[in-house]
Amino acid sequence: MKLKMMYSFLNSDINIIEKELEETIQPESLLLKQASMHTLQAGGKRIRPVFVLLAGKFGQYDIHVLKNVAVALELIHMASLVHDDVIDDADLRRGQPTVKSKWDNKIAMYTGDFVFALALELMTNIKRPEAHKILANTIVEVTVGEIQQIKDKYRFNQNLRDYLRRIKRKTALLIAVSCQLGAVAAGVEVHYHKKLFRFGYYVGMSYQIIDDILDFTSTEKELGKPAGSDLLQGNITAPALFAMENPHIFSEIEKVHENMGPEKIGRIISLIKQSGAIEKSFALSDHYLDKALSVLEELPENKAKKTLKDIAKYIGRRKF
Repeated sequence: MKLKMMYSFLNSDINIIEKELEETIQPESLLLKQASMHTLQAGGKRIRPVFVLLAGKFGQYDIHVLKNVAVALELIHMASLVHDDVIDDADLRRGQPTVKSKWDNKIAMYTGDFVFALALELMTNIKRPEAHKILANTIVEVTVGEIQQIKDKYRFNQNLRDYLRRIKRKTALLIAVSCQLGAVAAGVEVHYHKKLFRFGYYVGMSYQIIDDILDFTSTEKELGKPAGSDLLQGNITAPALFAMENPHIFSEIEKVHENMGPEKIGRIISLIKQSGAIEKSFALSDHYLDKALSVLEELPENKAKKTLKDIAKYIGRRKF
């Protein structure tokens, strides 16, 4: 089953969120509007807004309240991608030119800042102080994670714990908070919104590990960017870490640099795929996925719970 079919009963509310995203990005500056809309129209799975809505189904569901959280979190995610592309000097995302490649680094940075500010403005519509504290703490952690990722570039002697801590901040926390803030905004009791946070965290860890596997196993067409891009940019992910347990592969990966040609990086990708590292990475993803499904069992039975389970399982076997 396709991902969108799993939450098709939310289609009318997803449409409201899409419309709200477009209406929110309406600055007076034409250039800022073009750059912001370019990021929005690049697409995306909108998985964070979906998690906000599904978590809201465990409480007093009101789309006119929840849309503020859903749009805000998607905008924060968008802003982080615009900034990431500057840091990584990336020309493509989802097969489309990035803001920094279409305009320049300065426009990209201010576009990211603008989109981020819009998210904070939207969150002022949520009159629950706890929600703002949760979001602020998350943004602090995400920022620390981004700085750590910069420090870890081309650091080939890092370990799995370093990687897990990094992807927790890079990806898992924002997905976890999507679940938690959707619940908080819907008035779900603390006992349950903390469980939804844990579910989102475990799903987010699995999601990023799969993303890192796909960087080695998918084609450029599927990825929307060259295969092995993470490694070329110096980001050492689970498949590379597992492969580097072999001293010969370690010595080859250690030679990676951003200007390495496609033939050489292709050879290293082949070594990683032959090493058993991909299988070990899938097992690591499954570990987090199992924990996510286990947490779900502690939540009340409803349609949202079944959908969360279906989405979690989809994430564990996705191909793009």
